Amino acid sequence: MPQGNWPKDTFLYRLREPLRTRILQLGVRRTYPPGHVLLRQGAPGESVWVLMDALVKISAHTQNGSEALLAIRVSGDVVGEMGALDGSPRSATVTTCGRAVVFQVRGAVFIDFIRRHPEAALTLNQMAIERLRWANQRRLDFTGYGTDVCLARVLIDLARRHGTRKDDGLDIGVSLTQTELGGMVGAKEVTVQKALRGLSGLGLVQPGHRRVLITDMRGLLSFADLDQRDVSPKPY
Repeated sequence: MPQGNWPKDTFLYRLREPLRTRILQLGVRRTYPPGHVLLRQGAPGESVWVLMDALVKISAHTQNGSEALLAIRVSGDVVGEMGALDGSPRSATVTTCGRAVVFQVRGAVFIDFIRRHPEAALTLNQMAIERLRWANQRRLDFTGYGTDVCLARVLIDLARRHGTRKDDGLDIGVSLTQTELGGMVGAKEVTVQKALRGLSGLGLVQPGHRRVLITDMRGLLSFADLDQRDVSPKPY
């Protein structure tokens, strides 16, 4: 991805030059294959990773051994900053979804960078607040709605952030198994399968192998108790 052409609201998108160039200069460029674990839950937080051209999944295991998919991060995002900032073990595992080009920045170097550049620190704080709000909204969804509505809301949010237009609808833009979707809505795979069948039967989505196509966004918004303003006109 050309420098400066980052998805909206990512760390690199928000940074002005020359800070964007500077943070990349501080790191070591690395390329990894699909399925590579950048960060592992419980490991020491020694590095921060700036995603140059990558799509990664953030997941965590609970005490009973089940796995939850917590978030998706894309090119321009930063991961691993929490462990670097507070010195705590990794709270989640970060895995590449495809070929990934990243910059590995040592934790101490990253901390020095944000100390020297308050604008970068403010950007990081703003992103942390937005991620907290997203997590809080998911908790509210789980409390107030059934699995099918929670799933519809997650699909809409993924499409808004990562979706790509297709001839027959809007692809959510992220390759996820039904188990991983279940991790995002706190449901088992069989429950997600049932919810997807229901949404498909209503003509709202078209499930496929590791993909979901939204075929009726207006209808899905209505089903999810949302309105058109909750989706950006041109999802990236």
